[in-house]
Amino acid sequence: MDGTMIIGGERLLGAQGSVQSVAAATGEPLEPAFGTASTDDVARACALAEEAFDSFRETTPTERAAFLDTIADEVLAIGDPLIERVMLESGLPRGRLEGERGRTMGQLRMFANVLREGSWRGVRIDPAQPDRAPAPRPDLRLRQIPVGPVAVFGASNFPLAFSVAGGDTASALAAGCPVVVKAHRAHLGTSALVAEAIERARVKCGLHPGVFSLIIGEGNSVGTALVADPNIKAVGFTGSRGGGTALMRTAAARPEPIPVYAEMSSINPVLLFPAALAERGEAIAKGFAASLTLGSGQFCTNPGLVMAIDSPALDAFLDAAEKALSVIPATTMLTPGIHSAYSEGVAKHGAAGARLVGQGLAPTGTYEGHAHIFETAAATFLSTPALHEEIFGPAALVVRCADVAEMKAVLAHIEGQLTIALHIADGDHAAARELLPLLERKAGRLLANGFGTGVEVGHAMVHGGPFPATSDPRTTSVGSLAIERFLRPVSYQDIPDDILPPDLQEANPLGLPRRIDGYMA
Repeated sequence: MDGTMIIGGERLLGAQGSVQSVAAATGEPLEPAFGTASTDDVARACALAEEAFDSFRETTPTERAAFLDTIADEVLAIGDPLIERVMLESGLPRGRLEGERGRTMGQLRMFANVLREGSWRGVRIDPAQPDRAPAPRPDLRLRQIPVGPVAVFGASNFPLAFSVAGGDTASALAAGCPVVVKAHRAHLGTSALVAEAIERARVKCGLHPGVFSLIIGEGNSVGTALVADPNIKAVGFTGSRGGGTALMRTAAARPEPIPVYAEMSSINPVLLFPAALAERGEAIAKGFAASLTLGSGQFCTNPGLVMAIDSPALDAFLDAAEKALSVIPATTMLTPGIHSAYSEGVAKHGAAGARLVGQGLAPTGTYEGHAHIFETAAATFLSTPALHEEIFGPAALVVRCADVAEMKAVLAHIEGQLTIALHIADGDHAAARELLPLLERKAGRLLANGFGTGVEVGHAMVHGGPFPATSDPRTTSVGSLAIERFLRPVSYQDIPDDILPPDLQEANPLGLPRRIDGYMA
């Protein structure tokens, strides 16, 4: 780790200035200083990605699967130096980060298995019907192809699983798209270590140098140049609403607009139904406090809003939640800037009229955040836009509703979400069923008797949702379906068999699952 970027297989010290990550707990600069990229450096990385595209997209699924598996092996091989650097840069504990490293490798290996299985190609064949009346049908064959080079932005809150070798990179590489990653300012050392692992894997697999590049930049100019570059064909982003919408504007203003898959803002409502609250309110409160403070409340899916019908059972829930929170220590937040924004958000809730119900233990370190629970009436919430804003950190607002109808009114008023959790017992099923159509319109994942923290990396997972949770609610950034973001369909009409790509040839030499005349074969 020497402060360089990786562009097309070469280590390059950026000459536009230098930048250092800082220790999350103290704000002290960490060595080394990294040279920052110029717009020419960005253009070179993107041009090399375009140069690599045709050869990379024509690698076999088995070859790309081997590349992903090799990346996972190389990330693991870094060992403790990686975990120790992430701990310094993020303030996150070892156990959490070892788990996140495992998730990162799991994502890479999952996409390797997706490639080997083959259905991601989406092959459809409508054989010719020359004798069909009143008009013959041509031979039509469809497959999914990669869209082209992809820009990926590292995330602050998941330095491994949503960053250099995270889900966006894994799914783009699986699709056959070269990747240019912009390292997140908060964990430059982590990014450099992981980028070196990807580069070692690329060399071992004999792939074009433009398949992967890591660029480093301070401020917005490098990210803007990356998204604006004509060689980039899609963007993966996890971060703030302001950052995501800025990239969306840049992408839309290009002569050739491109999709931006941005995960941005979610308060992940929790609905407490009466029977569940009466039966197990204390247990729900303990689980809520644990979920609220997990990762210092800096997950995309921490519960920031609770809705419940006013009752003595709700009062008991709040008492239990306050008690559970009162012994939870303050923890270091990801960056000094995030800590400052969290403190401002908590103050804004108080100024907007929300009543403080309980809080965690007071901070003992400069950049530690401690948990807060506020409450307000539904009418106040509906009339106070400031109470709708996400506080990125361990703070939540409880909204007291008069009945299910008022709960429905609050739900109708909120923006799109990544998750909505329902705590229900048998006696609540009718009310939950009534709300389900509205909930489907508001979130990408609905769950019962749990909390959204903890996103399973699998085939049926959706980590996405209506704006502003994500910029495109039709897809996901977690799970095997994520590969579809970086693919597009192409139909081949009456193309001779010996010219067709192997996955469309009559003999099916790759042994792919295919839909023929509408039926899986």
